[in-house]
Amino acid sequence: MLQMRLLVASFTLTLLAALVIAQDSKTQPPVKEPSKGTTDKQETKKEEPKEPKKEEPKEPKKEEPKEPKKEEPKKEEPKKEEPKSDPNARTFAPKFEKDKKFYQELKTQVSQVIKVQGQDVTQKQESTYYFKWNPVKQTGDKWELEQEVEGLKVSIDISGNTINYDSTQSDASVTAGNPTLMEFFKKLVGTKFVVTLDKAFRVESVSGKDEFIRKLSGGNNQLDSLFRNIVTDDSLKQMCDPTFYLVPDTPKKPGDSWEKKAVISLGPIGSYEVTYRFKYVGPSTEEGKKDYDKIEVETDIVYVIPKGTASDGLFFRIKEGKLEQPKGMGEQPPKGVIYYDPKTQRIVSAEITLKLKGELTVNIGATDSKVELYQEQKTTLRTGDSSFLSSSTSK
Repeated sequence: MLQMRLLVASFTLTLLAALVIAQDSKTQPPVKEPSKGTTDKQETKKEEPKEPKKEEPKEPKKEEPKEPKKEEPKKEEPKKEEPKSDPNARTFAPKFEKDKKFYQELKTQVSQVIKVQGQDVTQKQESTYYFKWNPVKQTGDKWELEQEVEGLKVSIDISGNTINYDSTQSDASVTAGNPTLMEFFKKLVGTKFVVTLDKAFRVESVSGKDEFIRKLSGGNNQLDSLFRNIVTDDSLKQMCDPTFYLVPDTPKKPGDSWEKKAVISLGPIGSYEVTYRFKYVGPSTEEGKKDYDKIEVETDIVYVIPKGTASDGLFFRIKEGKLEQPKGMGEQPPKGVIYYDPKTQRIVSAEITLKLKGELTVNIGATDSKVELYQEQKTTLRTGDSSFLSSSTSK
């Protein structure tokens, strides 16, 4: 701005000087010649040369100093209001309080048909696990929770051969001829894990795996190696997730949908790629559940065969094949439902259904066998402030 003002001032002074010079040249008088027809004798009356009237040099017109342009005060733009959070939007994040325990009952029903060498082998299984959760420590945005297996019930029927175990019974036993299985179930009771959840309530780590495997293997090196290959970190994280993968990345309004994916590795058995598709329906209108939010969930699952050729302690090896959610005419994706209490910020109950169908090539010894499989599985969950184990024993 200062450079522009100096440039304008210089230009103005130069212009004024040019005007003064031009004015001076206009005021010079013309010289008169003598008149013709006069004699030499006659003296011409000499006129005294008149001095040109000196004009006082005009002073350049002083321009009145211009007042600096007053800059109009900038109009402050109205502050944009932060978008108001929708009171109906939910994060479905759990709320924990140190040492405030909560309890879960996880029940799974499996119906399976396996066709091997033209023969059908049917299996039905029901298992119920009772868990106690204790939030032991919060560090920044992370929570550590201790999970304990309080008890379990198992009922297995393989083509009419039944196996039953109930830890709530003092004389808990299974079919004679399966003492190893009985010991296995017994060792599960009292097992503890420490689960660390990150700020997004994802399972970051699970400690207690080594102790768990030592307990199950009972000092048997072969079993220890087998369990270490099957009980992977991924499978343990899935088993110890108290959120059911529900928590979305952003708050959701009624009608909103979101997806969660997980890969569960089972070592030499292969892995599962799971996709959960959630939809927040809104507040439940069902009797007895009107205080809860309702979330629908579809689960898609694909089995992937293990890599490599080693069986890692198993007596069989899965060579090839594919298992996935049945698709085609008349097959609808199985739908589940989750009820969330916004007051306690806790999943109250859930029901998840899975279906698997496909064919595998299994190698046992030197023989390959084709195995066709169809499986349906339904898992139900209940959460409460007191143990469900005590209510089950009173029945």
